[in-house]
Amino acid sequence: MPAVNGTTVANNVAPKPAKKTKSSVESVYQKKTQLEHILLRPDTYIGSVEFMTENMWIYDRETEKIVQKEIAYVPGLYKIFDEILVNAADNKQRDPKMDTIKVDIDSENNIVSIYNNGKGIPVVMHKEEKMYVATMIFGHLLTSSNYNDAEQKVTGGRNGYGAKLCNIFSTKFTVETASEDYGLSYKQTWAENMSKSSEPKIKNFDGNDFTKITFSPDLKKFKMDSLNEDIVALMSRRAYDMAASTRGVKVFLNGKRIPVKTFKDYVDLYLKDKVDDAENPVKAVYENVNPRWEVAVALSDKGFQHMSFVNSIATTKGGRHVDHVTDNIVKSLTESLKKKNKSGVQIKPFQIKNHLWIFVNCLIVNPTFDSQTKENMTLQAKGFGSKCTFSDKFVGLVMKCGVVEAVMAWARFKQQAQLQSKCTSKKHNKIKGIPKLEDANDAGTKDSPSCTLILTEGDSAKTLAVAGLGVVGRNRYGIFPLRGNDGSSLSIFLLRGKLLNVREASHKQILENAEINNIIKIVGLQYKKKYETDGDMKTLRYGKLMIMTDQDQVCDESTAWM
Repeated sequence: MPAVNGTTVANNVAPKPAKKTKSSVESVYQKKTQLEHILLRPDTYIGSVEFMTENMWIYDRETEKIVQKEIAYVPGLYKIFDEILVNAADNKQRDPKMDTIKVDIDSENNIVSIYNNGKGIPVVMHKEEKMYVATMIFGHLLTSSNYNDAEQKVTGGRNGYGAKLCNIFSTKFTVETASEDYGLSYKQTWAENMSKSSEPKIKNFDGNDFTKITFSPDLKKFKMDSLNEDIVALMSRRAYDMAASTRGVKVFLNGKRIPVKTFKDYVDLYLKDKVDDAENPVKAVYENVNPRWEVAVALSDKGFQHMSFVNSIATTKGGRHVDHVTDNIVKSLTESLKKKNKSGVQIKPFQIKNHLWIFVNCLIVNPTFDSQTKENMTLQAKGFGSKCTFSDKFVGLVMKCGVVEAVMAWARFKQQAQLQSKCTSKKHNKIKGIPKLEDANDAGTKDSPSCTLILTEGDSAKTLAVAGLGVVGRNRYGIFPLRGNDGSSLSIFLLRGKLLNVREASHKQILENAEINNIIKIVGLQYKKKYETDGDMKTLRYGKLMIMTDQDQVCDESTAWM
């Protein structure tokens, strides 16, 4: 008997497989602290910590405009920076006197700082929590000043994570603030993903209020070695966003004031050097609707585009605030296009929307989002706390900004494409599927220019023409009747037995007219093509048309001449 692992076994008997080691209950079921959970599952809180390549709007320093470019960045790193920036903008809502935000990005030393001169955080011990208020806000999870949902707030913070997430994903995080009311300043530093902290440093203070956050992102957690050019360009664009979306605030980037004083200035950075199909500069129509809504509209050449802000948050995926604005504009444009559109082509709202570039800056009461990254605003319009109602002047200017012309040009292009689809670029020798056509034998051959198509007024005339073919032969002559023996119209577009003049017919009439489309197919006509040379004529199935009609008084200029 053979031996297996030192044990003798009978022939033809397989040894039992070794039992798998069973995982312990403790290794399967684990309890994590909230801090551990955030570090273990960062995508739940700040988005992906993996590099991704995406077309994003960034600020281009060389051209001094905002451009769309494919960049490689880590969404989670972008998010923790944005949390601190939005906090600074929120302070404007708490303190209307605030007028400055400073953003400094030191990519070489991996240090980012954001300063605002709004009302400082109270430098005082929290009686219940037994710690300074700033310590509680920045160093302890689920602490916030935004938890009272009964209070109508137009700030970006909501869930109590915000700045703490930046602290958790940083190797060093420092808070400095000063309060004139308390006559004190405060400074405290956290390290190693908020796991360690220094003691708060409290000093007497007699200057103006401010708050400054300085942090060093934990680049290893974002699989990065340094703050690369792409992420810096994206952060820089957010600084420009703040200059546009936070009214009455000067924003400085790396010590230099951003040259954006109004939302319109910001919109112009997107449109700089852009031209339409006629080489005219693309310009935006802007309206300061009310203290809570600013809107700009421009012509888009890439389908529907938007850039929007809710309480200074960049809602890059849009939301109901964008829908609210867009639907109102599309509704107004639809009414205008109905008056201008004489061609009969049906223009639907989404086709108008595809030519719009919408910019929205709004303040929404207690907004809701579909995720912690806050890219899509989900609050219904009835909860906005305000309405965006455009003036007649704004609507009139939108109609003149090139959008209506672009939609009409698109409609004409669609007409041409539809009409062209009724034509064929290939000359066919034989045609099938056209009732009552008596085709010439040489139609569609090299002798096509010598062929004549006889159009008759009804079947009785066709019979006479067919009889004539017995004399002249069928090689060079074809016959096609336009109406029946009873004189009734074969098409809704026949008038008293004759075709309606195509010059006066709408696109819809021409497109749906069986007679006209049959003649186009029989002759081999190409839409928009001019037949001026012998070469042009050789592309046709027939080189001549002959019309046989009754000799009466109704044969006048309303007859359709092809």
